[in-house]
Amino acid sequence: MAGFKKIEKNFYISKDKIKRLINSNEGCIASDRITVDGCKVGFMYREEPYQNGNPDSGWRFLAGDESDEYMINSDNHSVYQLNTICNFDHDIIPLLNSAPGTAYIRDENDELVLDDEWEVVEE
Repeated sequence: MAGFKKIEKNFYISKDKIKRLINSNEGCIASDRITVDGCKVGFMYREEPYQNGNPDSGWRFLAGDESDEYMINSDNHSVYQLNTICNFDHDIIPLLNSAPGTAYIRDENDELVLDDEWEVVEE
């Protein structure tokens, strides 16, 4: 395919170590800070899922220390099955049924708590 470059990534957890932790085949987006560098999820938010024929959960996962410059580079995040990201950080599992428009941030006690200050930015 012309113009498409495949990025080889060295994932923190290898594909053969991924276990089925949730019963979902929905997708999500996660930063390489989680999947490559092995950071815990520091910020997670849920958008309305895309209705493009693909099973999107609406969840987006970040370590929380990504700069704007880092995020602008699309090579630094990818689409994964939601179950895959659960393997990288089990703390997210109890929060996955939250409604779109919800966000969680990791607090000083290393727990994911509701981020009351986060607002969905409408494009």
